[in-house]
Amino acid sequence: MRAAFFGSPAFAVPCLDALAEIAEVVRVYTQPDRPAGRGMKLTPPAVKVRALELGIPVSQPTKVRTPEFAEELRALDLDVILVVAYGRILPKAVLEAPRCGCVNVHASLLPRHRGAAPIQWAIAMGDRETGVCLMKMDEGLDTGPVFARRTLAIRDDHDAHSLAEELSKLGAELVRTELPRVVRGELEAVPQPEEGATYARLLEKSDAILDFRRSARALYDHARGMRPWPGAETTLDGERLKILRCVVLDESTDEAPGEIVRASAEGIDVATGEGILRLLEVQLPGKKPITAAQLVSSRNDLVGRTLGLDADITSA
Repeated sequence: MRAAFFGSPAFAVPCLDALAEIAEVVRVYTQPDRPAGRGMKLTPPAVKVRALELGIPVSQPTKVRTPEFAEELRALDLDVILVVAYGRILPKAVLEAPRCGCVNVHASLLPRHRGAAPIQWAIAMGDRETGVCLMKMDEGLDTGPVFARRTLAIRDDHDAHSLAEELSKLGAELVRTELPRVVRGELEAVPQPEEGATYARLLEKSDAILDFRRSARALYDHARGMRPWPGAETTLDGERLKILRCVVLDESTDEAPGEIVRASAEGIDVATGEGILRLLEVQLPGKKPITAAQLVSSRNDLVGRTLGLDADITSA
């Protein structure tokens, strides 16, 4: 099996490894190097780093919608292109370049959470289950028929980072076991139902802001889904307060959403639209992360304060 691979972030690396085990990978396509980190140093995508370690030629095209690019792919005489978190929508000419077309590993149970951030929104929306799908790509946004899928329970200790790690391994397993069957014509792609389709849009900095009118459980899920980026935050006396760890208390309160009802060594308890959210670890601007207990020891006036009155303050 002759294959090419399209992918960029660390999530895609296990699938590249899996493809290299079952196919002759003649080329890897990934996004251009971009500035990253505090020093904004030009940094290669994780997929590029791994491809070079494997000795696979790497291309980083700035344009994929040209006749020349489609012709380049056709000249490679490919059986299939595997696409995993590449970061661009591929045109029809590219999709049709390999003999078996382009196959995508998508990190959700389609048609739920089509789009750019399915892992984050699965957690943030309170889903109890997610998974990966092996899908035949069409010109739509994650709308193609599905060859195979694997499911995974979302645990309360998952955040977007840890869930992505597990789903990337599950996706690699799907590639190893099912992609050869796709190329041999042994699997039939099943069209996605339109019922239940949702769109997982790209995250924005403003998604970090917690709205305490929501339930404690919804806030807890949202905070986990936004970790590590853009994170979860609110404001305290006009100052940004990042919430790094929190838990839901099985209690009710009549206090207004956002009001601090208790502050102790156990944490900072905040009223919500339903229930109480206990803050365990926080971070003030320019400071290191601290436990909520450390913040309580430095502030004896927290009870009765209301979080989130300046919700227009967003992440830097």
